[in-house]
Amino acid sequence: MDQNSPVVTTAVQAVIKASALCEKIRMDLSGGKSLPKSDGSPVTIADYGSQAMICKMIKEEFPYDTIVAEEDSNELRRRDRSDILEQVTDCVHAFIPGSSSEEVCSWIDFGSNAVTDRFWALDPIDGTKGFLRGDQYAIALALIEKGRVKLGILACPNLYADFHHPSGKKGCLFLALREKGSFQMDRMGGNKRPIFVSKTKTPSEAIITESVEPDHADHLTHRRLAQKLDISKPFLRMDSQAKYGILARGEVTVYLRVPSSAELGYKEKIWDHAAGSIIAEEAGGRVTDVLGRPLDFSSGIKMEKNQGILVSNGILHEVILKALEV
Repeated sequence: MDQNSPVVTTAVQAVIKASALCEKIRMDLSGGKSLPKSDGSPVTIADYGSQAMICKMIKEEFPYDTIVAEEDSNELRRRDRSDILEQVTDCVHAFIPGSSSEEVCSWIDFGSNAVTDRFWALDPIDGTKGFLRGDQYAIALALIEKGRVKLGILACPNLYADFHHPSGKKGCLFLALREKGSFQMDRMGGNKRPIFVSKTKTPSEAIITESVEPDHADHLTHRRLAQKLDISKPFLRMDSQAKYGILARGEVTVYLRVPSSAELGYKEKIWDHAAGSIIAEEAGGRVTDVLGRPLDFSSGIKMEKNQGILVSNGILHEVILKALEV
């Protein structure tokens, strides 16, 4: 797959447009209005608007492709949620003039749970809690063929472009193509440059990143691992798959997500890791679960064959896996 192919061009433009919608909502502060989903997690008008636009653009260019996406329009179609649907429609209308509420719902519902030989995995806003707090979030899109990620894109609108100057310009786009490398661009897809993982060889010099929310990760076990390996540098907590991006560009060495004892039965979703995993791998990193098994994106929306997540610069991967055994 070439970087100038219709697949890459369409996917990048879709994510850029969705990113602009999300930032408009965030700046207007209307993104603070969220609905609880059936699993208790929040969803915002930005989640719905982002999914509608990306699904529409993908389906227009590739009508026979399946899209596996996080949201559906069931909540929006409820009579007592008509005001929310109106807000979503207005947001999409600003980018796609003439959009009707029915069209927006139909675009959202292009997303399904059907994992096929070729499908797109989409998280319209990964890190909704970060989005609501004004912190990090990502729009994550990946193309998967026969269980293998071929293309991954992460738009991180609120992420600092240069990790040496975290208070500087914000907005990053990460792109990876299988066997073609990983790249970071600005929020509009310009200034592309290759990125590479850290070359840190000594565990004590590693920097670990983990999720802000401890919902599905055991932060205490993470701390114990750091003590065992004499890692004293502060953890970098961050929402969303932006963690894959900062590891791919060498800012951190390890991304750890050990399941908490209360969540041992929890299974990761494919849209939470597909895009980020190829970005880390193509930058020279290694991605497995905490037992050292490759991530399986072929068995359904839940990664039933995996337990937790371990991402590293590759050099330290076996050391960390061994430390996790005890």
